[in-house]
Amino acid sequence: MENIYGKTKEDLEQFFIANNDKKFRATQVIEGLYKQRVSDFNSINNISNNAKELLLNNFSIEKLKIITKQSDKDVWKYLFELSDGEKIEAVVMNHDYGLSMCVSTQVGCNMGCSFCESGRLKRVRNLETHEMVLQLLTIEEDLDKRISSVVLMGIGEPLDNYDNVIKFIKILNEHKGIDIGIRHITISTCGIVPKIEKLMNEDMQVNLAISLHAPNDSLRKQIMPIANAYDITLLMDTVKKYIDKTSRRVTFEYVMLSGVNDTEECAIELGNLLKGVNGYVNLIPYNKTSSKYEKSNTYTINKFYDILKKMRINVTVRREFGSKVDAACGQLRSKY
Repeated sequence: MENIYGKTKEDLEQFFIANNDKKFRATQVIEGLYKQRVSDFNSINNISNNAKELLLNNFSIEKLKIITKQSDKDVWKYLFELSDGEKIEAVVMNHDYGLSMCVSTQVGCNMGCSFCESGRLKRVRNLETHEMVLQLLTIEEDLDKRISSVVLMGIGEPLDNYDNVIKFIKILNEHKGIDIGIRHITISTCGIVPKIEKLMNEDMQVNLAISLHAPNDSLRKQIMPIANAYDITLLMDTVKKYIDKTSRRVTFEYVMLSGVNDTEECAIELGNLLKGVNGYVNLIPYNKTSSKYEKSNTYTINKFYDILKKMRINVTVRREFGSKVDAACGQLRSKY
């Protein structure tokens, strides 16, 4: 039996029409699930008994189980158990503009970026759409707070689970339901070129973040296996097409690894690579994992930042969150 939280409004409209009911019934169900936050179908009080029976016979309303919850300053990390016993993690961060949630999209990850803890466990399976939706709903219920923005930067490569991710975003964005603005949703990818090309044709104004982490192929291949499949010229050409097609600015994520990609030469090369591109660089202080890498010191990060600024590249340094509970960027991994 399929989980109701994996269904878009359009899916439910088709379901009710196919069962000789009214199309608008889907909106009533969506409002019950996401506005009223009902825990069972019988609690949706504005639909008929026949509609409730249809739902009970065709869908489950099963939730996720929280195994552990850890907190640090302005951050909460959750470990969830899925219905098949697999485990995933999600993180919520408190910003001055509201709560932002980092969602996992896979159990494990096949991308194998050498600095990232999430890739230590190879992909077991993709998450279903409802398993992504329920990360958000379960955390909102636990914190009794609304999440205002979502980043798909948890465990897994989002574009490697493309169809489920697109459905998830549509459910998040549905104004009769969860109602998170599309420009408050960010997909992060290490650079799967064919899926970026597919995404640009979705007519979806979602934010795109590219995990770049190096200004050239030789260095990128050392730390990111994906670079062996799609070289940096092809990736940048595709990103430029994406920007032209969508008129959206792209974020370039760049983790600062001491003595690896944080030199002045790297900064200059990165500035030249991104010159004229409608995007900005997000410098990420490295968060220690089980890898061999060390964090760049503050002086080096500031020097790198200054070089990019002088080259008129838009650049920020990411605020550090949650390293004390292994909830920071690159540290998510279900160790349970």
